[in-house]
Amino acid sequence: MIEYLEEKLKKQYGDISKIINGYNSKRKTTLRVNNLKSNIDEVKNELRKNNILFSEVSWYKDALIIDSEVNLSKLSLFIEGKIYLQSLSSMLPPLILNPSEGESILDMCAAPGSKTTELANITNDKARIMAVEKDKIRFEKLKYNIQKQGFKSINVINMDATLLDDYFLFDKILLDAPCSGSGTINQNNIKYFSEKLVNNSKIIQIKLLKKAIKLLKVGGEIVYSTCSILEDENESVLNEILKDKNIELVNIENKELPCLKTSINGTLCICPTSEYEGFFVAKLRKIK
Repeated sequence: MIEYLEEKLKKQYGDISKIINGYNSKRKTTLRVNNLKSNIDEVKNELRKNNILFSEVSWYKDALIIDSEVNLSKLSLFIEGKIYLQSLSSMLPPLILNPSEGESILDMCAAPGSKTTELANITNDKARIMAVEKDKIRFEKLKYNIQKQGFKSINVINMDATLLDDYFLFDKILLDAPCSGSGTINQNNIKYFSEKLVNNSKIIQIKLLKKAIKLLKVGGEIVYSTCSILEDENESVLNEILKDKNIELVNIENKELPCLKTSINGTLCICPTSEYEGFFVAKLRKIK
């Protein structure tokens, strides 16, 4: 691990042995059922027919952990869009946002569409979802995943979410912000990690959150998440945003998750493990 990241983690957490163990663990494949095309019982039966071992997830009935060494992309379940391969940590923000049918929902940094399609799945494809993605290549991936899973309630826009017209107002907003990826470090991506990346990410995160507040209806809620476990990109960003007296923090309950300590009560920071990516989640409400 590069010295900068190790020093940051030790300063924040003290003993980082379990974080290092999580970084070094081979992460299991996890999936989410697309209820528009299938259901959990059908998926379980198909996995059993293919002699694929799996475990259930206590906090999400439509998620499964695959305990076998297998390439799920060859299964008809995957090819037909009946399942979506997604990390457990990534499934948390849409669940915590708790969207309802008929609501207007914004996903500000939507590609590749994991959380966007989960929002549509939770709302039975009966919400009004706007999915925004700045990067053209990632935008095409977003469109592909939405089409493959068959959702019709999602409108996609290829633009920077900070440039959205303030005319738009939403009941719920999901901001899975660009970040350093410090929760998902491995030998393949550690070379991209740097102090500059952390600092630049924080600037973008604050800008996006401030824009989200403008686009949120009074009484509406934002879920802010990153795949970082660094305070600079998480609690520090929230502390800046909470200077706005129109916003309050909403407490998130720990759903039996492997959490790291946070400096703001009511937020979640997931420790990287063999089943979870390192991840941070916070929930905000606009009160006036």
